[in-house]
This record gives sequence, C-alpha cells and structure tokens, in this order.
Amino acid sequence: AVERLCQAYQNREKICIHGDFDLEGTSGLALLLKGLECLGFTQLSFYQPKRLTEGYGLHAHAMEGFKEKGVTLVLTVDVGITGHEAVDRARELGLDVIVTDHHLPVETLPSALAILNPNKGSCRSGLGHLCGTGVAFFLLLGIRREFRQRNWLEIDFNPKKLLDCFAIGTLTDLVPLVGENRVLVRHGLIELARTERPGLQLLLEELGLAGRSLSSQEVAIRFAPKLNALSRMELGIFPLDLYLVETREEAQSLIKEVLSNNDKRLKLQAAAEEEAFLQAIARQQQGFVWVWSDQFHQGVVGLVATRLAQTLQVPAFVGSKNKETGLITGSARAPNKGYAHVLRALEFSAGCLEKFGGHASAAGFGVNQARADDLNQSLSQFFESQLENKTQVIEQLYDEECRLEEINPLFMSWLAQLEPFGEAWEPIVLRVTNLEVKSIRELRGGHLKIEVKDQVSDHRMDALWFSPSSQNEFVQKFEFNKEKLWGETVEILAEPQWNYFAGRKSTQLLIRDFKLRA
Repeated sequence: AVERLCQAYQNREKICIHGDFDLEGTSGLALLLKGLECLGFTQLSFYQPKRLTEGYGLHAHAMEGFKEKGVTLVLTVDVGITGHEAVDRARELGLDVIVTDHHLPVETLPSALAILNPNKGSCRSGLGHLCGTGVAFFLLLGIRREFRQRNWLEIDFNPKKLLDCFAIGTLTDLVPLVGENRVLVRHGLIELARTERPGLQLLLEELGLAGRSLSSQEVAIRFAPKLNALSRMELGIFPLDLYLVETREEAQSLIKEVLSNNDKRLKLQAAAEEEAFLQAIARQQQGFVWVWSDQFHQGVVGLVATRLAQTLQVPAFVGSKNKETGLITGSARAPNKGYAHVLRALEFSAGCLEKFGGHASAAGFGVNQARADDLNQSLSQFFESQLENKTQVIEQLYDEECRLEEINPLFMSWLAQLEPFGEAWEPIVLRVTNLEVKSIRELRGGHLKIEVKDQVSDHRMDALWFSPSSQNEFVQKFEFNKEKLWGETVEILAEPQWNYFAGRKSTQLLIRDFKLRA
C-alpha cells in the first residue's frame, strides 16, 4: 500500500479517498486528507456515499464516476472489506484500490491491490482493536516513515495534530480502549480541546465544552452525536464540512445547521421510538425485538435500536422500509457485552437477508418486506437457543461502595487520572446506599433527573438516568405515580462525573441502576 502511494505521489496521479458515511469513516477521511496534504500530495479528492440513498459500502457506480474524473487510485477508509463487486469493477476500469478497514471479512477477500485490515486472518499486527480511523492513521504513519527514508519530506509535520480525528472516530465506534487506542485517544482528547479546526472549535464552544479538558464521555455523548446527526438527516451539510471548513465565519453558518439538524433528528427519533415500543409490546417476541415501519426515518433506526435494547434489555433489530422498493434497511444493537452477538444472529438468518455486516454489539442489514416474517422466525430460533444457555438474571457489577459526600472534587481529580474511559476500560461504577429521593423530573426523551440526599449527612446531589429500563421497579412506580416516590429510600449504582453549568462546576451521578429499599 505504501509503495503504491509513493508511486502515485511521484507520478502526480489523482487519488480519491473513499470514506464510510458514519463519523468514524468521516474522521478517518479527514485525517488522511489532511495528512496526505501535509506530505505534499496535491491530486486528492474525496467521496462518501449517502446514507439514505446509497447505503453502506463500496459501490460499482462510484468507481465508474472516479474513472470519468481521471482517478487512478482509490483509497478506502472504514469500508471495502466486503466490497467485492465494486473492487472488481474498479479493476475492469483500470483503477487500483487500496482497502483500509477493520470490519470482519467474509470467507473471501476482495481483489484489491492491497488490503489493510488488522482483523483479516493473515494479519499478525495485533492491532485488531483499531477502528477504521485508527487503521487510516497507521497507514499515514507508514507513508510518512517511507517519505522520510527517501528524503521526500519538504516540510515535516507532526501527526499528533491529527489525533483529534483519531479520538472522535475511536470513541464513536466503541472499539476497546486498550493498547495504542488508549494512549492515542488520551492525546487526541488534548488535541481536540485545542483543535485548530474552526468547525470543531465552534461546536465545542456552542456546547459549553471549550476552554477546558475533555472527557471521553463528553465527546461520545455530547459532541459526536451533533456531528453524526448531519449524516443521518442529509439536509444539505455533512460532518466532513465541519472538519474541513477553513474560517470561523464559514463555520458559524454551519453550526446553526448542525443544531437545527440535531433538533429535527431528535423529533424523528422520538416519534420512531414511540411507535417501536408499541410494536414491541404488541409482538411479544421472546429474547429479542424486531420492528420496522415505512414511517421510521432511516437515519435514526440505529438510535432507536439502541434505545430499545437499553430499555428492554434484549437485542433490538429496527428497520426502515423504502415505500418504493420494499427494502427494509435496519440496524441491530445488543444491550450488554457478552449477552448476545447480533452479527451471529444475522449470519444465522443470512438466507432471509439481502445484505448484512457489523460487529458483535452493532450491525446493519437489509431485508425485503416479503421476507420480514421469515427474519422474525429465524431470529426467534436463534435467540431461543441462546436463552437456553444463559441465566435470566443479569448481574449489575460495581467497583466500590461509598457515601454520597465522598464523591467530591478531590475524588474527581483522582478519577481523572484514569481517563479515558470507554470499551474494555469502563467508567468507575459506585454503589451508593441510604439515599432519599427529594425530587424527580422527566426530561425530553424520557430521561430522568433525580435529586437524592444522604439520610445521615444530608448531603445532596443530582443524578441523571438516561433511557431507564422499563423493567426497573422504580421506573414502573414512577410511571404510575411519581409523587409517591418522593421520600423513598433507595440505593443506586452510578458513574460519578462533573457537571458544567452557567460557569460553575459540580459533581453529579450518571445512574446505571436504581433500587428501592424494602
């Protein structure tokens, strides 16, 4: 791959970087584009398929478009490991393709010039934890090293400046924060906090995240979803625009669109979630949920699947039907690590599907409406066999028990040394007992804000509960009569975190589980 890119550099060939449409692919595309520019590549273009009209993957028609524009080398980011047809078409057209991806391959690999994927069977790098952005970053390091050996570097650049992209891509793809990921995300959070990209700067300012250190959870939960909404909605601007915009003036107008897109996304998501829950209740499926509708916006089905999985604590499969073609494009999400492997469920159901791919906890698929019931039966068979081999009790683990007043600034400063948190390096979970409920408020999206008080010290703190499970006793009582819960004695499992509001900084809790004391 490095040798072919060096050849393209020498010959001033036209290179097209083809990134997936999600935030991971976008981050990797932005990283490679900037990095190659810094190395002196001048004949660069980029391409991302539209989420709603083209869908995931490499497409043959895209290769035909590249050929018309004089492109001779296609470099993929976070996509292509299953793109056999598109790669074959590229070869017919005389295009070379370098695939960089991290998704699990199928039985055969595409006939690309080179394939960089730490999860293909022959790779011995030990870097299977990298996401697509990470693979792109390591390719860039390889090119830079080769350029230095050949004395081609007119002006050297520091790849560390690109770690803002690495951090965003890695945190949004939920890959394990181990090894290189852990080190590079830690530095990436520092780079993002002081990023020189006007679009990202202004978004941080708009969200009240500028001028201070960033946590991995703030990026994954508050920052990234605003960017991702752009690709979900496809209303004129895309996440890549925020990465590439060059002036604050241009970025200002983009930020307004970002927030407007996110508001529209929230409304569509709320409507789809309401209908999805009604379908789930009516269908009474055992061990999983499979719902679909032509009223679900395709851009939010992954979010709805996540909400269903978290709330009902079962694997969720949610689809959006195209009224013209009858194709249902869906997303699958698992509720707990180790609970269910949604990709294996789709592999088991492959005979019903037009396409599928993904990971153990998140996957995508396509099924024709005529086979939707067949898919339901197949998933039922798969999860019935899974239920026979697992206990019905899902344990909620925690790291330590403490009193409410012990969650103070001194403790939080110690906790910051353990950042960044994420997959395979989970946030600290504390068990806090002998608490009294002082107030409850329902937030937009069905989330809860609960004020609790220590019954001994009278110390108070706010606790947030996102997507509370409908199976929780507290939630069931809240839905029946929330006033009856005021004054109740409870214990909680929660993650401690900082809350920044109106220039003030205070501790708060992010609830994992909530239990009424008898």
